Amino acid sequence: MSISIPRVTEKKRWLIISHAFNMDGRAASLTITDKIPYFLNAGIEPIVLSAITGVKDHRFPHYQYLAWGPAAFRFDFRHWVANKYGRGFIYKLFTRIVSILLAPLIGLEKLALGYSSQWSWAVPAFINGLRIIRAGKIDLIYSTGGAWSAHLAGLWLKRVTGLPLIVEVHDPLVIRKDPNDQGFEKPKNRDARFRHYLENQLTHFSDKVWWFTDGALHYAKVRNANLNTPKNAHGFVVTPGAQPPGSLSNNRAHQYTDKLNLCHFGSLANDRSLSTILRALIPLFQKYPEARDLIRVHAYGAPLDSLSVDAIEKFGFSDVLLAHGRLEIDPLTGKSGRQRVAEKMQEADVLILLHGNDEWCAEYIPSKFYDYLWTGRPIWGITHRNPQLDQMLLDRGAYLSAEGDSEGIAMGLERIWLDWQAKQLIEPIWKPIGVDQAVSTILTHMQVR
Repeated sequence: MSISIPRVTEKKRWLIISHAFNMDGRAASLTITDKIPYFLNAGIEPIVLSAITGVKDHRFPHYQYLAWGPAAFRFDFRHWVANKYGRGFIYKLFTRIVSILLAPLIGLEKLALGYSSQWSWAVPAFINGLRIIRAGKIDLIYSTGGAWSAHLAGLWLKRVTGLPLIVEVHDPLVIRKDPNDQGFEKPKNRDARFRHYLENQLTHFSDKVWWFTDGALHYAKVRNANLNTPKNAHGFVVTPGAQPPGSLSNNRAHQYTDKLNLCHFGSLANDRSLSTILRALIPLFQKYPEARDLIRVHAYGAPLDSLSVDAIEKFGFSDVLLAHGRLEIDPLTGKSGRQRVAEKMQEADVLILLHGNDEWCAEYIPSKFYDYLWTGRPIWGITHRNPQLDQMLLDRGAYLSAEGDSEGIAMGLERIWLDWQAKQLIEPIWKPIGVDQAVSTILTHMQVR
C-alpha cells in the first residue's frame, strides 16, 4: 500500500548527524539511510555528518570525521581499514598495531571518563556542524542514533545556534533494572549516568523527539513530564520499518528440503542466546530421535555468545548449530552483505527472533524483525514483556514463545517440527512494514507540507 508523504516546502536544508551512516547491514545505519530516498523525494536537502566507518554518499554533501578519543578512533579505524582493504592480512596487521599503540590511552580514557567508546565523535561533529551552520546552509538539525554522541553534538548545536532540533532515539538511553524501576534513580555507572542526563536534556531542548516503541515512549514520559505537554519537546513513536532487504519486494514460494533449517540473523549475547534453542532440542530429540539428523540451527551475522558455545560442547551439538559469521560484500558476485543476508533469510524454514531477557525488552523491538517481515518466512519469536511486539507477530502469523518459559519454548519447537514434517509450516500474512510510513509519520508530526 502506498503511503502519502508530505512535501517539505520550508526549512528544507537538514543537517543529519549520524555516527553510523552507509555501514552495510548495520541497524544503526539502515535506520537513517533507508529514509534518505524518501526525504529527497519530499524536497529535503540533506547534509550528513558521520564517522568514517561507512561508504561516502555522493548524492548530497556527506562529511566523514574521525573521532578524537582513542577508543572511538580504534573502532572507526578498524571499519575504515575493512572497507578499504577487506578483513585479510592488511586488516589484521594494521588494526593490531593501532590497538597496541592506543591501549595505554584507551585505559586512561576509561579511567578518567568511563563513557562508551563513541562519545568523543561528538566533538568533531559539533565543530564542523557549527561551521556549516554559520555558513548559512542549514535550517534544521536532525540527530539519529545509535551512538549517543550524535545526540550530544545535536544538543550542543541547538544550544549554540538556536536552530530547530529533531531527535531520533533508536534504543532507550535509560536502562531500567526491573518492572518496578521507572528509571528515576541516577545510575552509578558513569556512562549510564550521562545517558540519563542526556535524555533529560533532549526532552527539554529538542523541538521534536521520538522513540521506536510504545514502551520506550511510555517510560520516557514517566521520567520527563514535559513530554506530556504541548510545550517544549513533543514525544511520539515512529515504527522504523525497513526497506526490502536485498531488493526483495514480494513473497517467494518456499521450497522444503531434507533439513529443517532454523536461522537466526544478527547479534547474540548471553541475554539473547541460541542456547535457549539448543536446550529445547534435548526433549525433542528424546521424543523424536530422527530429528537429531534433520534439524539444523544457523547463526548469521555475529560470533556465538559464550552460553551457546558452552551448550554446543555440553550437548555435542557442533553439527547442529552452524555459525556462519557476518556476511560481507562478495567481491566475486558484487552482492552486498545485505543482499546475501536476504537470500539466506528466504532459504530458511523458520526465522528465529530472540528478544532477550532484560527489562529493557519492554522498550525494544529487534531491528531484524522488520527485515524478517519482507522475507515471507514464518518467524519464531521468543519475546519478553513486550505486548506491542507480540501483537505484531500474532497479526502476521508466527510461532510465539515467552522467554524464560522452557516448557513453552520446547512445545513451540515441537510444533515447528511437526508442522515441518507435514510440510505445513505457518504461512505468514504478508504485512511488511516499510520505511515510507516512518518518514510520513515524522513529517506529519512536524506539520510540514
